[in-house]
Amino acid sequence: MNEKRPLDPRVSREGIHIDRDLAEAEAIEEELDSNVVGPYGFPDPRRRRTSGVILLVLAGGLAIGTIWNTGLWIGAVIAALVGVWFMAAAWPLRIDQGQALAEAVGSVGFPVGHASAAVTFHGIRSRPRWSVILYEATEPPDQRALVTIDAVDGTQPDPVYVEQL
Repeated sequence: MNEKRPLDPRVSREGIHIDRDLAEAEAIEEELDSNVVGPYGFPDPRRRRTSGVILLVLAGGLAIGTIWNTGLWIGAVIAALVGVWFMAAAWPLRIDQGQALAEAVGSVGFPVGHASAAVTFHGIRSRPRWSVILYEATEPPDQRALVTIDAVDGTQPDPVYVEQL
C-alpha cells in the first residue's frame, strides 16, 4: 500500500525540466524556460539615461506650458527632479558577473564549489553591487560566504561574511 513511486524524470538535482514542445505550447517566458541555454548578461543600468532624458523633455514641455497655465510648474519641477535622478543613477556596470565571481573566490579562505551572483542596488543613487554567495567545495559544504563586490569599480565595500553550515 505504501509503495515507492519512481521519481518524475523531469525532476533531478539540476532542477525541473520542461519539454521544449510543452514550453512552446504554453508560451513560457524565456527567463523561466530551462531549454534556453547560453550566457546571460545583466542589462547595463546606463539605460536609465533614456528615461531621464524623456523626463527632462517632459519637464521642458510642462515649463513652456506654464506660460498659459501657472499650475503646470509643479509638474515641471517634479518631472525635472525625477529626470535628473534617473540621469544620476545611471551607473556603468563595469564589473560583470564573471569578474565578480573571480574576485569573490579570491576573497575567501576555502576552495569554492558552487557559487551564485546577483545584482543589488545600494544607496539613493542605486549604485550596483554584486552579491556573491560561495559554497565550500566539500560535499556537503561545511561553510559558505557572502561577498559584496561594487559593480562600478570592483572594490569590496563590505567585509566578507563566512558562516559554518
